[in-house]
Amino acid sequence: MDLSQYLEIFIDETKEHLQTLNDQVLIMEQDPENIDTVNEIFRAAHSLKGMAGTMGFKRMQRLTHDLENVFSEIRNGKMSVTPDIVDIVFKCLDALEGYLANIQDSADEGTEDNEEIIDLLNATLATGLGQSEDSEPPKAEAAPVSAPAGEEDKRKFRKLPIADYEVNAMKEAMERGMHAYGATVYIQETCILKAARAFLVFKGVEAVGEIIRSEPSSQDIEDEKFDFDFSLFIISEKSKEEIEKIISNVSEIKEVVLEPFTPETIQSTPEPEPEVVKEAPKEAEESGEKTEAAPEKKKAAETKKKPVVNRSVRVDIEKLDDLMNLVSELIIAKNGLVSVSESEESSHNQQFNEQIEYLERITTNLHESVMKVRMVPIESVVNRFPRMIRDLSKKLNKEMELIMTGEETELDRTVIDEIGDPLMHMLRNAADHGLESTLDRIKKGKPQVGTIRLNAYQDGNNVTIEVSDDGGGVDVEKVKASAVKKGNISEEQAEMMSDKEAIDLLFQPAFSTAEKISDVSGRGVGLDVVKSKIEGLGGDVEVNSVLGEGTTFIVRLPLTLAIIQALMVDIREEKYAIPLNSIVTVEDIPSEDVKLIQNKEVITLRGSVIPLIRLDQVLDMEPAEEEPESLVVVIVKKGDKQAGLVIDNLIGQQEIVIKPFGKYIYIHRMFSGATILGDGGVALIIDANTLV
Repeated sequence: MDLSQYLEIFIDETKEHLQTLNDQVLIMEQDPENIDTVNEIFRAAHSLKGMAGTMGFKRMQRLTHDLENVFSEIRNGKMSVTPDIVDIVFKCLDALEGYLANIQDSADEGTEDNEEIIDLLNATLATGLGQSEDSEPPKAEAAPVSAPAGEEDKRKFRKLPIADYEVNAMKEAMERGMHAYGATVYIQETCILKAARAFLVFKGVEAVGEIIRSEPSSQDIEDEKFDFDFSLFIISEKSKEEIEKIISNVSEIKEVVLEPFTPETIQSTPEPEPEVVKEAPKEAEESGEKTEAAPEKKKAAETKKKPVVNRSVRVDIEKLDDLMNLVSELIIAKNGLVSVSESEESSHNQQFNEQIEYLERITTNLHESVMKVRMVPIESVVNRFPRMIRDLSKKLNKEMELIMTGEETELDRTVIDEIGDPLMHMLRNAADHGLESTLDRIKKGKPQVGTIRLNAYQDGNNVTIEVSDDGGGVDVEKVKASAVKKGNISEEQAEMMSDKEAIDLLFQPAFSTAEKISDVSGRGVGLDVVKSKIEGLGGDVEVNSVLGEGTTFIVRLPLTLAIIQALMVDIREEKYAIPLNSIVTVEDIPSEDVKLIQNKEVITLRGSVIPLIRLDQVLDMEPAEEEPESLVVVIVKKGDKQAGLVIDNLIGQQEIVIKPFGKYIYIHRMFSGATILGDGGVALIIDANTLV
């Protein structure tokens, strides 16, 4: 059987189960007596074992089987949770993640048997059950599935109401020499993929005959809205034994009950009215005539009341990208129509303009809907960090805890995929360099356990993520001394620098204040990568630190990277776009208000001194023939820094589609991409972050 079509589902579900296992084992480590957690771990390991076995990944199946054995004994009360068991379980989970990584790369689990971990699991099992470590570990035997008392009697073909057209179809088939059967199929209760097993039964039967009806319906079976049995009306030329064999050959089928029909035994049974079912006469119940439908109707009524469990659909990100591209093209087309409508005579334009406004509303709503589909909670990135901090605590021999808030905050999938590594580096940095050793914390009168916080929240069109620690903070003088020693700055520059500017030196490539190199992190070694990665996503990062109290990294990211609101401006004869989320205000400044500080132009605005950036000079354009009386200045911000961009003209606000330059065009970092205008022209998008 070709299982490659299920590979993506397997990978997604395995990731979810491994994350559940990591989360629950962390909880179990803190609260070993919590039986609910142990049950949850056992269920996840059992599901993982079943999935791996179904897909044919034998090594993965064997490892999860041994892990399941350990938790089976813990949940039965025969073993207790110890720190050693937790460490071994985490090793086991790391090995399973290794198998998953191989499967993602090559659709194969690889050749690593992880015998050492399996031996540790079995030795733990033997020791925990009071055996010597040299003795043979217990082998798990498949317990025979025995039905509870009275269960065997229930396993018969479940009689169903038969409609007239189904009776006619079966009688016609019999006249042609075919057979009609009623079948009830029982699936093992331990089956993980029961809908898949039912699908294989349908496929096998349809290869040799026809299914007139199934109960529940095929759609309900596909959606797993059934227990562990379902019934079929079948027409086939094959014998009863052959049909039974075809169904029984599907794995995890416990039993098949097949009853042949004859023309005499088939009679239509109209579905009873709900009131009739409710008030079924006692005599009919005792005689057993046609009352089998009653429990079914009651069951169906109960099923309808149940809330829908799964309302989500897994969609390939490439399909969403295609959808986003189509929405982008629609917005470009809409901008084109707006451009045409503005240039035409206004006499015949009323109806045309109404249609344009209607199209504008639709494209905006469509864009918002597609964006919502692409939004993913940040939880999918941060949920692996508690385990990482737990491992770092042991490795660095420091007591620490991670407190996370705002995990439900949503970001575009493309941003989510890129943000994991920068956040991980900042957390490792906080654990290694931010938090002091336990001894130092006690000397300073701080709590023995260091705290690292990760907080995410939405702020307008941006998402802000803060990573903070209550450690020693950044020693600004030490940073300056290190920068002078490395030749990054001169001693004069170091003296002139503010604390904020000194802290920004941490983001210089290969800059570190560490006296010895650590394999966990190095402050600066990698922080330049964090900065470039975040700025590559259109975001920015800043650091606030108080010596002796702690450090906070603040990351701001745009909600989306595809379609944004921008201010369109003119510089000489060329159009440029400035993203709206980086603009504070637009000011008209008299030319005489421009002052010089250290030979650089600045303006004073509401008590703040703001440096000016003349975009015509930055873009290497011809200077203006004469200085205007007043300057149009767009005030932009990056974190708490501001700058004024001098432009020639404002065109107005517009929804634009960001088109990346691609790898063939090398262009200065002050541009974050380009957009196609309504008239077909191209405007570059100015990256205000880089300019500031």
